[in-house]
Parts: sequence; structure tokens; C-alpha cells
Amino acid sequence: MAHSSWLTACGSPWSALATLAALTTSLLVLSYVSSSFVHRAAYGYGDPYSPDAESPSPSAVAAAAPRKGPGYPPVLAYYITGGHGDFVRVTRLLKAAYHPRNRYLLHLDAGAGAYERARLASYVRSERAFLEYGNVHVVGRGDAIDGRGPSAVAAVLRGAAVLLRVGADWDWLVTLGAADYPLVTQDDLLHAFSSVPRDLSFIDHRADSENHHVVVLDQNLLQSTNAELSISSGHREKPDAFELFRGSPWPILSRAFVEHCVAAPDNLPRTLLMYFSNTLDAAEFYFQTVVANSPRFRNNTVNHSVRFDLPPPQGMDLRSRYDALVGSGAAFAGRFGDDEALLQRIDEEVLRRPLDGVTPGAWCAAGSGEEGSAAECSIGGDIDAVRQGAAGRRLASLISGLVGTGACDGCRS
Repeated sequence: MAHSSWLTACGSPWSALATLAALTTSLLVLSYVSSSFVHRAAYGYGDPYSPDAESPSPSAVAAAAPRKGPGYPPVLAYYITGGHGDFVRVTRLLKAAYHPRNRYLLHLDAGAGAYERARLASYVRSERAFLEYGNVHVVGRGDAIDGRGPSAVAAVLRGAAVLLRVGADWDWLVTLGAADYPLVTQDDLLHAFSSVPRDLSFIDHRADSENHHVVVLDQNLLQSTNAELSISSGHREKPDAFELFRGSPWPILSRAFVEHCVAAPDNLPRTLLMYFSNTLDAAEFYFQTVVANSPRFRNNTVNHSVRFDLPPPQGMDLRSRYDALVGSGAAFAGRFGDDEALLQRIDEEVLRRPLDGVTPGAWCAAGSGEEGSAAECSIGGDIDAVRQGAAGRRLASLISGLVGTGACDGCRS
């Protein structure tokens, strides 16, 4: 099928060059993403695409195998990204969102130095809980990314492909940035999602109202170091072969939908990847447009990302911002800046996370306190047990309302 309506951006030579470059780089994106299937994925902490990647001990593999099926909580796969100087925020986010049932892939982009990446891998090796369950992995080679360009989409697709290779036993992909933070414990999140059909995706999306879009050239698809986007003064018209949708770039995607985007059996994901390979803010369009134009998945979508945008500090004190976050009932919030006091309050009052420890839960070994302690969590208990708290009840109420209303297309109770 010809797509002449979107092959030409505008009449200028720069735009024609940008469009030609986009078509070329879109093929590179496809190759870049598909390469995750031909290289052995890492079970250790080195380069996920290296044949010398370290493997976990047999005991760690056995300990990390959660029971699945009716009556058991789901398994989440986290793709957590950061850049230069984000070591502390990434490790804090990891500890706050950690549960031994889940899988975690940590990625520091090309803006981070080799020392930062090595430091992150060393940290993961040093934590007893991560070693016990063998479910935390670090990308050994950072991708070049500009968050406004298609390189951000390519990085997520590649991370998703790695997580599928590391272990396809998970149910949902959760993408988080270093400036994000959970508003519920993993026990709360897993409990709330236990009653949700596994084929539902939580993805905020709405029909795009713009009649044309800026043409960009993302050099990060072509090189190994972070680069600024090149932005054209021209525009291109909207396509007529499919309808564009946009929304939050932080969805929670079902494994079936992720596999569809990575393997692209009906070619729609590849076609849209080519289209968005020269689009500004591609991460706000790609998954939203794929799901809304797919006959298989558009009726299995909750139009919400169970995420809350952090209110700005202007005109609000700490208490007001905290109340807004907790009262939202959301699972995650972002983007946090210089908000140490707010994060500390979430740690203490919502997550009950001890200083420099992981968020406790029912999986922690039995101890003197109801919530356990960091040391107890590092040796673990029953990873198939989850316990709902007050924040979890708020989240469950939010999800129940979304699944039971028009916010959910084709949902089943």
C-alpha cells in the first residue's frame, strides 16, 4: 500500500533530505530492535548482547521462579532508564519498586560514562536481595537517546526485546525514568493487578488534533553518543492510511502487545515505526497509535496509565503536594526534581521503606515487625504472597473504576 500522503514532508531540500534520512534510519531502527533476538540476552550484569555476559548461579535461577496461574499474582517487567548523574536516583527507584517476582532491566543512556555504568552493575552485584533472586539486569552498553526523538522509542523496544529474551514469564511491561517514583508498594500493585485480565494495556491515548507535524532528524539512531535533534522549519501533513493518537509516554503494556510491537507479525508496528522515525515526541505517539489502529489490541486498552503528574511546587506546600499524590490513587508519579523531602515522606509513610533498603512486603522473611526489615527482605520468604495496604486499596479502587467505565475499551470484569 502506498503512503504518498506522508512520504513528502514539504518542498524544501532540507525536508526532502530529512525524509530520506528518516526512511533510512527507520530501517536501522528495525535492525537495531531485532538484534535483541539474535544475540544471547544477559542473565548477569554486563552487556546484554555480549556472549561473555555473566550468568546467575543455579540457586538464584531457582529462587527467582515465581509460581504462575490462577490464584497467583502477576509478574511485572520493569525497564528503568536514566542518564548522566542518575546513579542515585536509579538505584533508589529500583529499591522502592523491587519485588522478587518481577524482572528489572536498568539502562543508563550514552550520556552516562563507563564508570557510572560499571558502578551501577557493581551495586547490583553487592545487594543480597538482587543476588538471591537473580532478577535485576544492567544494560552494559548505553543507547544514544534524545527523549523527544524516535531514539527513545527504539530504546524501549530494544529493552522490551531483552526482557522477553531474559524471561518471557512476565505479564506487563512497566517503563519508568529516573525521575519517577512509586506511590504504592509492589505488594499493593501486584494485588491490584491480580484481578485484571492479563491482555489489557494501560495506555493514556487520545486522537491527535494537529493537522501537521514538525520533521526532525534524530542522529542518536546513527551514532553511539547522545546528540541533539535536528529540527526542520517545515512540516508534513497527517497520514490518511491510519489515525494518529498521542498520550503519556509512560504506559503499562501487556506482554502480548509488547510481543506484537517487537515481532510485528502484521507489519503495522513496523509501518508506524517508519512513520515516527522523523517525528518530534515520538514516544507520545508510537505505542498509542499502534494500539488504537490494531484490531486485535484496541479493544483491550484502558485509557489511563495509572500515573500521576507531580504538581509544581509553586503555590503548594509539602503537605498539599503529598496529599495530591497519595489521594490520586495512582501507582506511579513523575517527574520528581529536587524533591527529597517529598520522596522521603513517601518512603516513610507509604512504602515503609527503610533507609537504603528495599520496600518490604509479604515476601520478606518473618520478623518482629509487620512490614519486616531491610535485612529480612534480603533473605526473602514466600514470593507468591502479597499483602494489600491502604495505598493498594486506593489503587484497586482506581483500576476497578477504569475497567468498569468507558475509560476501558473492550474490558471484561
